[in-house]
Amino acid sequence: MAMLIDTSVFIAAERRHLDLDAVLAAHAHEPVALAAITASELLHGLHRAVTSAQRSSREAFVEYVLATLPVIPFDLVAARIHARLWAELASQGLTVGAHDLLIAATALGLGVPVASRDTRSFPLIPGLALVRW
Repeated sequence: MAMLIDTSVFIAAERRHLDLDAVLAAHAHEPVALAAITASELLHGLHRAVTSAQRSSREAFVEYVLATLPVIPFDLVAARIHARLWAELASQGLTVGAHDLLIAATALGLGVPVASRDTRSFPLIPGLALVRW
């Protein structure tokens, strides 16, 4: 595993602000995946679609992503890292979104960076390498 992709990248791709296939092809030499919580976020967006056309389009996109990339589960290693980070950040008065913290803990447990377009939360997490896509 070389990199975890954050939901923000997939949202940009779905909205056609990013060519996901081109980015994945450019990083073909690096195995990429998504965290299980990212899969949940994508599926949540699918279930919140307002119109049937929007739902159909989102479903095709989400199922393509889930069929193309491996999904990494949240395991005990990530849980230990998550708990430590959560406590450290809280003691400093810093708040990071719960899902972003789960993604970061998963990436840190694997020793890989997170590919994201979110520059608000991830930079607060000590030791996390961040790649802007």
